[in-house]
Amino acid sequence: MAGQLCLHSSATEDMRTGETTLFFGLSGTGKTTLSADPRRLLIGDDEHVWTEKGIFNIEGGCYAKCCNLTEEKEPEIYRAVKYGAIIENVVLDETTHEVDYDDLSITENTRCAYPLSHIPNAKAHPVGQHPNNVVLLVCDAAGVLPLVSKLTREQVIYHFVAGFTSKLAGTEMGITEPQPTFSSCYGEPFLMMHPLVYANQLADKLEKHGSDAWLLNTGWLGSTGKRRPPQDTR
Repeated sequence: MAGQLCLHSSATEDMRTGETTLFFGLSGTGKTTLSADPRRLLIGDDEHVWTEKGIFNIEGGCYAKCCNLTEEKEPEIYRAVKYGAIIENVVLDETTHEVDYDDLSITENTRCAYPLSHIPNAKAHPVGQHPNNVVLLVCDAAGVLPLVSKLTREQVIYHFVAGFTSKLAGTEMGITEPQPTFSSCYGEPFLMMHPLVYANQLADKLEKHGSDAWLLNTGWLGSTGKRRPPQDTR
């Protein structure tokens, strides 16, 4: 792995053109939700490596939040919870053994883990070409950031190093209201070198391969009091 760029991201591929997109983001920003897109092939949910040949996935499954999960809002994830999946912190009906995703009496941090094969449009061979788009996801609970912004090289480095989002209820113990948080490169506990090393490596790859970079706010827009639905951010 020497010289390769390891990334805390999800990745998808256009079914027709083969163009790929990377999604960076902390827990609750929408990596899993946005990558479970029926119009695109799923390469991976959470961990990827960007090499001189393209990108590849280094894990075989997905780990999704299932707080208030419904088939209407997130059909791919809802249908992926079947035999072979693992659910945690949820409440089951004692008679039918059906999951009540709206019962958050244990914690709001309810989760489901399932293999990539549970997503019908997952790639059997989880590799892709150099990304055409890199999306930095932020859930801005203050409603200050715009819905989408195209980033320059300097802005990519800044936002990647900052790793800003809002911690939401259910992402950590004790969090009941949104709180601003920062995690360099969207994976600070796992960094072996200074964050700028990874940020400059990412910026160099974007420049070399002509990839576009975007900041996408999956949180609140203005003072609406409601979070943007996945259909809008997609």
